[in-house]
Amino acid sequence: MDTHYDLIIIGAGPAGLTAAIYAKRAGLNILLVEGSAPGGKLVKTYEIDNWPGESRISGVDLALKMFNHTNDLEVPSDYFNVVKIEVEGNERIVVAEDGRRFSAKAVILATGTIENKMGIPNEERLTGRGVSFCAVCDGAFYKDKDVVVIGGGNSALEEAVYLTQFARKVTIVIRRDVFRGDKKAQDHALANPKIEVIKLHVPVEVLGTDKVTGIKLRHVQTGDEQVLPVDGIFPYIGATPSTGSVAHLDVCDPNGYLEVDDKMATRVPGIYGAGDVNAKILRQVVTAVNDGAVAAQSAFHYIKSLD
Repeated sequence: MDTHYDLIIIGAGPAGLTAAIYAKRAGLNILLVEGSAPGGKLVKTYEIDNWPGESRISGVDLALKMFNHTNDLEVPSDYFNVVKIEVEGNERIVVAEDGRRFSAKAVILATGTIENKMGIPNEERLTGRGVSFCAVCDGAFYKDKDVVVIGGGNSALEEAVYLTQFARKVTIVIRRDVFRGDKKAQDHALANPKIEVIKLHVPVEVLGTDKVTGIKLRHVQTGDEQVLPVDGIFPYIGATPSTGSVAHLDVCDPNGYLEVDDKMATRVPGIYGAGDVNAKILRQVVTAVNDGAVAAQSAFHYIKSLD
């Protein structure tokens, strides 16, 4: 065993960062673990206009503010992927991808979700060559080009608007005849002259040899197919929870999300969930930070009960 902590927080998105702030302020010996860049999906979000106190702020700026808060509190952090969480008596063992093992009295899983792929021919082969899952990361590569956004939720609508800064034309393709996103996001997107919408269609094939040249679409009612010439494809069609590390512990619902109570506790004592990884009705930054605060406080009381 390399190191022992009171609490290990896995994931440095809004939920994990908030949990770290609350746990550190409570005096716990903690470790914050992240597999990539701190901030979670915030760093992939162009603009946020529903964070209380900030009428408009970029996702990167909000993520940086949260991360700097943990730095001010001198929260220790490490960067690796977690492959498994084991239970050994009152110890919770966090197993790193590189084989390292860390023990703690409690663990908060704030690992969020991974964007769903379209699951169509040539998608994998052309990912990074025209297929992108991050408009903020790659939007600038499509200056004066045509792109398509797949999906009708808030993320799809917001990222479509972001892409209009660069692209000549942005086409949104949705499976239904109505959007899932809220009215403000719809109004914002539909008012943009660079955005067009194709309803009642689904993607069936990515076209291109060395790079994307188009996408084949199929009408969900008639079955008719059409080719849409584009240079970039941005799928925003939901996400899958990152719960592989606890899949063996029977703490997830049939869709893979963590089942937690009002204290953010799972069925296994000492293991908590926070943020988008939880089964919940609303996945937003404000609900993630709520979960993180509650999970940290619950973990604190659990840890003290073991003394």
